[in-house]
Amino acid sequence: MENPFTDEYFMKKALHEAEMAFEKDEIPVGALIVIDNKVIARGHNLTEMLNDVTAHAEMQAITAAANFLGGKYLTGCTLYVTLEPCQMCAGALYWSQISKIVYGASDENRGFTTMGTQLHPKTTVVRGVLSNEASELLKRFFDKRRK
Repeated sequence: MENPFTDEYFMKKALHEAEMAFEKDEIPVGALIVIDNKVIARGHNLTEMLNDVTAHAEMQAITAAANFLGGKYLTGCTLYVTLEPCQMCAGALYWSQISKIVYGASDENRGFTTMGTQLHPKTTVVRGVLSNEASELLKRFFDKRRK
């Protein structure tokens, strides 16, 4: 039997989180953390609502996952995030020792790849999952802001 829990399946859930951020007039980035095909944490950008530059979707999800697991390490977990993590989030992901990161749209200006930020050596990365959908949501958000 084919496994229905693909990277695309979980990225669609992360996109739902990004839509929630969009509705709150936050930059639409959504994230979730999964272990053994079970979602254990969700998050979306809350930087405007909380007046906190660190309230990125990934940071919200990391904190929730650590609370769920009862520890700071996220080994065996996968982060699904609609936009490539920035260097701050990549640093937190490094320290969490997360096993896998799957992201949608690349961030050529502020993404960890452009910034040269290293992830934990045991972390694998999958890029570009549902990138068109993630990019379109971001474009819609910034077009709306410019009007």
